[in-house]
Amino acid sequence: MPGYDLHTHLAPALPELPPGIERAPDGALAVDGRPVGPVDLYHAERLEEHLDKAGLDGAVVSLPPPFFRQTLPIEWTPAWVRVVNEGLLAAVAGAPRLAPLAYLPLEHPEAALAEYRRIGRDLRFVGVAAAAGGLSVSLADTRLDPLWAALEVDRRPLMLHPGASPDIRLREFYLGNLLGNPSETGLAAAQLVFGGVLSRHPALKVLLVHCGGVAPAVAGRWQRGADTARPGIPSETEPPAHALRRLFVDCLAHDPAVVDLAVTVFGADRMVLGSDWPFPMGTADPVGLVAHRGTAFTRRVGVSNAEAWLGW
Repeated sequence: MPGYDLHTHLAPALPELPPGIERAPDGALAVDGRPVGPVDLYHAERLEEHLDKAGLDGAVVSLPPPFFRQTLPIEWTPAWVRVVNEGLLAAVAGAPRLAPLAYLPLEHPEAALAEYRRIGRDLRFVGVAAAAGGLSVSLADTRLDPLWAALEVDRRPLMLHPGASPDIRLREFYLGNLLGNPSETGLAAAQLVFGGVLSRHPALKVLLVHCGGVAPAVAGRWQRGADTARPGIPSETEPPAHALRRLFVDCLAHDPAVVDLAVTVFGADRMVLGSDWPFPMGTADPVGLVAHRGTAFTRRVGVSNAEAWLGW
């Protein structure tokens, strides 16, 4: 089937290793003492093999979260972000089916805007990626308004991918991934909705991975909170049910019922394919996650919705 996988990862190619980065004999990198795998992250040709097996035309590629390094001091962040963005370009060099997203450090809004100004006109990047929730500032923080405005004017898409949850209770049972990731994505969506970011920037194209995290399940609760004017919700808040339909989500829910719920909440024109390749919590067959909705919907998700987010 023609289409695009919008949620895949590769490690940056780093010929020179900055402080805090080490290389293992197999070529894998350790970031701040922690090895980053799986090994396929370091082989763009294996991502192309994934596309061939899935029957897809191309993939959008972003950094895996261990490379976000959100705890770096502000004085180190700009140099690190520049290194990994240039490294991601190097990782996909010679692979025209792979389109990279530049990483922006939302924990430091000024640094994020500066990096966007550096790469914003570089058409080798098809858009940008940033951390959802986690250690990022609130996405409703007014210091991010210049970035949202620039992305809107340039019609550059933004992917929000969860980094590490700061909740230490999630250290057992693999909950940092199983519960932390979808919760952090839901937090980011809530900040965009209740902070009025989506209504102030209606042309901003935001993609939430992992099928929107917990957002589809709590959308009705958010709307109830707005309807009953709960404390802390701004009176001018756009109805959450409307605001959520400005967001794109990928199909990576591992449950057709959740895919169906996400389509109800976000809209049939807002779902795209996403595999999270090459991580074990992803899928080798993103098309299969939406196939139960029929051929026409599957093609829409794989092609027209993807091209709408990308601006192609």
